[in-house]
Amino acid sequence: MIARVPASSANLGPGFDTLGLALTLHAEVGAGDPPDGARAADEHHPATVAFRRLGGEGPVWVRSPIPVGRGMGFSGAVRVGGLVAAHAQRHGGDAAALEAALPALLAVAAELEGHADNVAASLYGGVVATAGGRAVQVPLSFDPAMVMWVPAFATSTDESRSSLPAQVSMADAVFNVGHVALLVAALAAGDVAALRTATDDRLHQARRLAAAPPSQAALEAALSAGAWAAWLSGSGPTIAVMCATDEAERIAAALPADGHTKLLRIDHAGAVIEG
Repeated sequence: MIARVPASSANLGPGFDTLGLALTLHAEVGAGDPPDGARAADEHHPATVAFRRLGGEGPVWVRSPIPVGRGMGFSGAVRVGGLVAAHAQRHGGDAAALEAALPALLAVAAELEGHADNVAASLYGGVVATAGGRAVQVPLSFDPAMVMWVPAFATSTDESRSSLPAQVSMADAVFNVGHVALLVAALAAGDVAALRTATDDRLHQARRLAAAPPSQAALEAALSAGAWAAWLSGSGPTIAVMCATDEAERIAAALPADGHTKLLRIDHAGAVIEG
């Protein structure tokens, strides 16, 4: 049995630690001898730690094209993969059994990851809102393209989070609550004209972008090229760009040359068991 898990983009601008979306770029985690293109994961690998947490037995392997340290949810995806692989080892590949186990898996994944936004997206698929140990998919009335601009340098999530202030003003808190509400409503209603405003943020993004000028330049280039919205993906340095599918290649070509682009979509299936 193989756990196939999507990458993610967390925060979506204002939804710090509460919003995430799954991407059509997938990690695979399994038990036993590694197949072609996979690597054995040692006991310290996040996939193995998660696998053991649920009583998984035997060696663990990982096969993943998700960039590491780039804000596309690698650690969350492989942790979810380890949990789902352990579930499959005990319960088989029944999709209904996996669906019933999602809340319990989310609780463990969020504990291991330290926050729930990216692991919730990787587990459930689609755009997910999460708080209080619960996760709910946001209904989408359209299916946008996702252009991911990925630079060569990496970001430490722990260092990035430690640079954020412990307290924020009431004005900034209200700003972000309002913009998260607007974003969820715009996604559900298909109001693409509202997305640029809805993805503004005052809690984390400006501080993080100040430490990564190339990412700031890529975000501005995406918006100038006509993207519906763009945001720092997770803690960065990748920039996530949401746009019309027939505009994706043109917008990708307008992004800075000191990074590469991935033309993806939103993954609506979440974690699945194959094999």
